[in-house]
Amino acid sequence: MTYEEAMEFIQNTNKFGSVLGLDNIKELLKRLENPQETLKVVHIAGTNGKGSILAYLASVFRESGYRAGRYVSPASFAYEERFRINEENISKENLCFYMEKLKEVSEEMVQDGLDHPTMFEIETALSFLYFADQKTDVVLLETGMGGRLDATNVVSRPICTVIGSIGYDHMQYLGTTLPEIAGEKAGILKEGCPVISYDNGEEVNAVIEAAAREKHCPIEFVNSAGIRVLSQNLERQSFAYRSSRGRFYEKIEIPLLGSHQIPNATTALEVLEIIKNYYCISEFQTEEGFRNTIWRGRLEKLSDHPLIFCDGAHNPDGAARLAEFLENNFTNRRIIYIIGVLADKEYEKMIETTAKFANRIYTVAPDNERALSSRELAFVVRKYHTDVQERSRLASCLEEVKKEAGEEDVIVIFGTLSFQKEL
Repeated sequence: MTYEEAMEFIQNTNKFGSVLGLDNIKELLKRLENPQETLKVVHIAGTNGKGSILAYLASVFRESGYRAGRYVSPASFAYEERFRINEENISKENLCFYMEKLKEVSEEMVQDGLDHPTMFEIETALSFLYFADQKTDVVLLETGMGGRLDATNVVSRPICTVIGSIGYDHMQYLGTTLPEIAGEKAGILKEGCPVISYDNGEEVNAVIEAAAREKHCPIEFVNSAGIRVLSQNLERQSFAYRSSRGRFYEKIEIPLLGSHQIPNATTALEVLEIIKNYYCISEFQTEEGFRNTIWRGRLEKLSDHPLIFCDGAHNPDGAARLAEFLENNFTNRRIIYIIGVLADKEYEKMIETTAKFANRIYTVAPDNERALSSRELAFVVRKYHTDVQERSRLASCLEEVKKEAGEEDVIVIFGTLSFQKEL
């Protein structure tokens, strides 16, 4: 199978849509001899922050000399980015090898009267095969949109399960209230396996705690009261933290921006404490790992002159965190937005939350088949802002805005993770 054939195969599986449920992925993996059962897995669900938590962990493992497999979806810059070991993407040769194998097994399933696996099911199975063959020391596994019925939820004995920030997204599948959504995310908990949870507030925490109790899982929540911010600027931030188990971190420095990244980082610290019996990681390696974390497109500064940020905020919770960052840092600066969204997102709530911080807003259509048109988005934005300009694509719009921007102006690009590959 050539790379072009592999890409054609996986893109053709789009027609099978998104199917919540585990029967098909279990059958697929059974025919592949259940590679997931050979892996040490940290499994994480949540609305926002999943990727950041895994990025911190991956960086610490790398600094400590371990090989950490990381499966994330969607990819930002190249398809191969979905399957990474440390900071290296799967090779095209390996990708083709596994795609050919999965194509054969998928066709066998159809011949046997079963449903063809979906794109996400095939990619999930590929990640397990690849990481098992590469003998990774740990697999950092991110759910798709859910938890309980998510294809990644076939791992029977993770070394740790993690619940990140809970917010509103994919409500047509997961529920209309935060407790309902939390219940779906908590579906990744496994009998007796330890759980680390972001502090999502009393109502949501109670749902996660009840799920842990039902599964006899030891659980620790991030100790929000134990966080002390030491410094914050537009390059990096640092904090001290007393963990839920009483360990004191005098200074942890992170390059990811936004106040929300500190609770994400403390969640990762709590995970490292839980899994310390499996790995030898020093305090110095922990600090270096956090200091050198890379996670593109999350309040990423692209330029100083003019100041340009790209953020993957694509739901109301992410938009609120972006708004907080802008309010904390740029109240006296002229701010220009370039926004593009996918049609199946809660984009009006995002606009309602962020519009007041902008002086001018440009709308564009992301290069994605699910994109909302620039015109339709502008119609919504005009409900909340008077200075709205329609453009077609991000790249040409950004060049225009850069010429328009003054020395002190701030350009903010957000609305979808799809933007990153267009920059």
